[in-house]
Amino acid sequence: MSNKPAYKRILLKISGEALMGDLEFGISPKVMSFVAEELKQVVAAGVQVALVVGGGNIFRGEGLARAGMDRVTGDQMGMLATVINALAIQDAIERVGLQARVQSAIRINEVCEDFIRRRAVRHLEKGRVLVFGAGTGNPFFTTDSAAALRAVEIGADLMLKATKVDGIYTADPKKDKTATKYDELTYDNALDQRLAVMDQTAMVLCRDHKMKLRVYDMDRPGALISIVMGDQTIGTRVHA
Repeated sequence: MSNKPAYKRILLKISGEALMGDLEFGISPKVMSFVAEELKQVVAAGVQVALVVGGGNIFRGEGLARAGMDRVTGDQMGMLATVINALAIQDAIERVGLQARVQSAIRINEVCEDFIRRRAVRHLEKGRVLVFGAGTGNPFFTTDSAAALRAVEIGADLMLKATKVDGIYTADPKKDKTATKYDELTYDNALDQRLAVMDQTAMVLCRDHKMKLRVYDMDRPGALISIVMGDQTIGTRVHA
């Protein structure tokens, strides 16, 4: 590893479920503090950081749609849940001494900014951590797709997906003890094998724009800064 960061600008995708920690519902203050401290190390290294956050710890529109709710209404409620999480992450980041901004894909000006690409890039250039909420602002699109879209829009050098396992496996390692981990994959490999990396829309967008992806265990202390500094042994690398 070099003493200089391997990436200038990154985008980190965190699921809503990851924010629950050991809770059954809601937001874990312990997880929020951990994420903020991990980000502080990365910002201190001179790396520009953006995040996209999910909302599954509060509400999943797709689940209620299967139970009979209108899918568009359910997805709109899910978008609002991601804004709640984004505001919580902003608060945790600011409590460790960093500056943060939340930008929403839907208009909710009383609590955060609208997403404007040029303004987003300017925030990053000023060293602020940028948190994107409300997904893409459209129903039927996941926050994985939002993360891929924002990563491409802001010109990120690397997109990271923080999960509960240390990479991509041939099967769910919690259910299949024979599952083996991939150190490296192409998007075409992942799509052909239908690996549960991200939804297919997100993977195709990353592939077509040659966006590098790293899937790693977010609970591992120091993993994020190690990846940013060039460690190629953590998680699974996915590329075009």
